[in-house]
Amino acid sequence: MDLLGDWRRTDYCGNFTTKDIGREIILTGWVFRRRDHGGIIFIDLRDREGIIQIVFDPAFDKLAHEKANNIRLEYVIAVKGTVRRRPEGTENPDLKTGEIEVIVKELKILSESQPLPFSLEPLELQKVSETIRMKYRYLDIRSDRMKEGLIFRHKATQLIRSYLNSKGFFEIETPMLTKSTPEGARDFLVPSRLNPGCFFALPQSPQLFKQILMVGGIDKYYQIVRCFRDEDLRADRQPEFTQVDIEMSFINKEDIMNLIENMIAKLFYELLEIDIQTPIPVLSYDVAMNQYGTDAPDTRFDLKIKDVTECVKNSQFKVFSDTISSGGMIGCINLKNLPLSRKDLDELIETSKELGAKGLLWVKIQPDGWQSPAAKFITDQEKKEIEQRLEAESGDILIFVADKKKTTLFVLGKIRLLLGKKYNLYNDREFKLLWVIDFPLFEYDEDENRIVSVHHPFTMPKDEDLSLLETDPLAVKAKAYDIVLNGTEIGGGSLRIYNMKLQQKIFDIIGLTKEEAENKFGFFLEALNFGAPPHGGIALGLDRLLALMLKRESIRDVIAFPKTQKGTCPLTDAPSFVDDNQLRELFIKRVLPKQ
Repeated sequence: MDLLGDWRRTDYCGNFTTKDIGREIILTGWVFRRRDHGGIIFIDLRDREGIIQIVFDPAFDKLAHEKANNIRLEYVIAVKGTVRRRPEGTENPDLKTGEIEVIVKELKILSESQPLPFSLEPLELQKVSETIRMKYRYLDIRSDRMKEGLIFRHKATQLIRSYLNSKGFFEIETPMLTKSTPEGARDFLVPSRLNPGCFFALPQSPQLFKQILMVGGIDKYYQIVRCFRDEDLRADRQPEFTQVDIEMSFINKEDIMNLIENMIAKLFYELLEIDIQTPIPVLSYDVAMNQYGTDAPDTRFDLKIKDVTECVKNSQFKVFSDTISSGGMIGCINLKNLPLSRKDLDELIETSKELGAKGLLWVKIQPDGWQSPAAKFITDQEKKEIEQRLEAESGDILIFVADKKKTTLFVLGKIRLLLGKKYNLYNDREFKLLWVIDFPLFEYDEDENRIVSVHHPFTMPKDEDLSLLETDPLAVKAKAYDIVLNGTEIGGGSLRIYNMKLQQKIFDIIGLTKEEAENKFGFFLEALNFGAPPHGGIALGLDRLLALMLKRESIRDVIAFPKTQKGTCPLTDAPSFVDDNQLRELFIKRVLPKQ
């Protein structure tokens, strides 16, 4: 049954202008607002492109007006009518269609709606919990905020595809059901009915497959791909997320970095009309960590960390001397003249302890000297050297953390971000991009008591550090690179190892036996023996990038059907128990945790 018949819409509600005045049109959409003014009924009709006011006037068409008395919010209707200019003084400058309205001569109610569980009015919708909005996601998607995010996502993916296609890339799909190769987060496992006791894994990324494509001679690959990680969640994490996955052969890291920064510049210009200056600034990992306390620094404001250990190397102040003798670091930030009260400074001390430090020391530089609980323990010469190192002046506030280097940098880095946000030290509408390069190839995992890969074991070491693999592997730097936006990593990649001897050496360093390597990566390692080209790539977190571009607090705002922070879907009630018969077919026995 064709309910529409000859009621096919002329165009979307938001697309009509004053040029259409006098035109007979057909509209379809949802009833967003309804007002009855002395017998004349006004309705704001909404579809994906916007809102237009339609008018039911009994003097114009009595039957249509009578039917309009039965209309309620979110009914789906079709109307036939004439576009006319709104009476002077009733225009709505907040609407694209605010200068016009449609006087209705025929009405068809296509679908009714129950009373809504929450209002779709923007200000009211802000008060609704995210869980409730996710339960009724089909209603939430009707809101301007969600609709904007999804349309923005669509435009972004089309631009990415167009850009990469123009650069000679092929879009190639890789398997969703693959081998479990535990690296980093837990895999989501899928039991195989045809192979009892065996499991597929959902891919954490297409890493091995995209490298195999390079061995296969594809040369330039990309994919906007779904990835899966069974990990603890937060605002910028989801169990299933989307990557812009890219791999290239016969290139260096500058080729990849240039490709990506020009693509991101195109996205910002086309979608937000913002010019991103290229080339994007580059920082080494060591500089990023030492100045900002993180490998994903927010460079929209200053407040850099300075190492003042050398300034107080002979200090008699026990906090400093004990830290230095145990191989620690004295870090300091000049907060300049931020208006911190004694109460604010005391709160910073507590914050530093919550973050893992033993405490925090503060100093106010007054015209007559230092004001600080520790001022009397620090010599005039040490004060002078610290002031020179920090370029400190009268009126400035200095904060110190004395601890293990890793702890000192982490705590000061976090405090820096807290103060930057609290005192509005940056323009929230600004976008600051940054490359971070020269990451360590390895790090020491104290829990596992062994050396592990920082990124993954297929990352190429820097040429000049190859000799250190035998003598000092923790000093080896990687041909790796991350791209950071406003203090958030939005992508990362590396050049890859394509030589089996070097690959085996990396496995040896991280304690992966030949048997374990064969079991985990055998199919990939075999491919490397058949003429692998030099290659490298990168993966951008699409959800995270788009959320930052739109200034959204959570990536859930740019995903149509996301999961909660507990990894559940309120809309479908997934995950859920399945029938025992299904489990028997898979040779699986349900074992519930003890209460």
